Amino acid sequence: MQETVNRRQFLKTAGLSAIVSVAGTNALLASLPKKSGLKIAYSSITWGGNDAQAIADLAALGYRGIQLRANTFGPYRAKPSELKALLDQHHLTLAMFSSGNVEIDPAKEQSTIDMHVAHASFVKALGGSAIQLTNSARPKDRLPTPEELKRLATVMNEIGKQTADMGIQATYHNHMNQLGETPEEVDTIVQAMNPKYIKLELDIAHYRQGGGQPEKAVKQYKDIIYALHLKDTMSPLPDKPDDPKAYKFVELGRGNVNVPAVIKALDDINFSGWGIVELDGVPEKDKTPVQCAQINKDYITKTLHIQL
Repeated sequence: MQETVNRRQFLKTAGLSAIVSVAGTNALLASLPKKSGLKIAYSSITWGGNDAQAIADLAALGYRGIQLRANTFGPYRAKPSELKALLDQHHLTLAMFSSGNVEIDPAKEQSTIDMHVAHASFVKALGGSAIQLTNSARPKDRLPTPEELKRLATVMNEIGKQTADMGIQATYHNHMNQLGETPEEVDTIVQAMNPKYIKLELDIAHYRQGGGQPEKAVKQYKDIIYALHLKDTMSPLPDKPDDPKAYKFVELGRGNVNVPAVIKALDDINFSGWGIVELDGVPEKDKTPVQCAQINKDYITKTLHIQL
């Protein structure tokens, strides 16, 4: 009998929690601004390198900004005007360019700086204004040291100093399995960044999966945020319910990132930069990249009431 009572009490409590959660979300959605200053872009990463298709699909859906990756640098390096013409034809702005990893090994410092400066020059030719910096994989058998985290900031500061000379903003992207996985690590890096040369591109899903609350990070770093990755993460996974570290990226609104709270925080700080929707790959095999982009568009325009 006691087991039955406990089960009933659990179900009652769970039900009330769900009601409270839904009510809170609805109240938060109702408090969102009628007109957001956030500019919406979409990353081409979901198309797996087929950037021409990504450009065509995203333009057809009504997106006005795009993030391209470093894989476009090789084929278009000597002819950026062709890629720019393709973007112009589809009325897409290059909101961000994924420039790749920053090495902290002193022996690789000059080569990593040269690579990102070359990418910045490419971005300039495409009419873009910013590059995204990620970093080397974090140590597998230990936590990164404060010195390693600060070393990353030091190299990024130098990259940013050189790209600033050509009018391109360098941004740091926090990321799981890299230096800057947890909120504490991100803060150590940000505090060592020179805001004159390097800004923050806050990825809300990576930050949430790393143990943080991105809506709080928005306000904490309001003076240094240049752009955001609007992204959602599902964790734990249905097939791995007991593994808190297992996760996958999903369309906005399907995971455990409080996206409405992030949007509210952005409104509170009067943010008017780019919010770039990113989905690394299709979360279910029966979907296509364009279908996922449509789902994200519906969430942005119908749930968050933000115009593309």
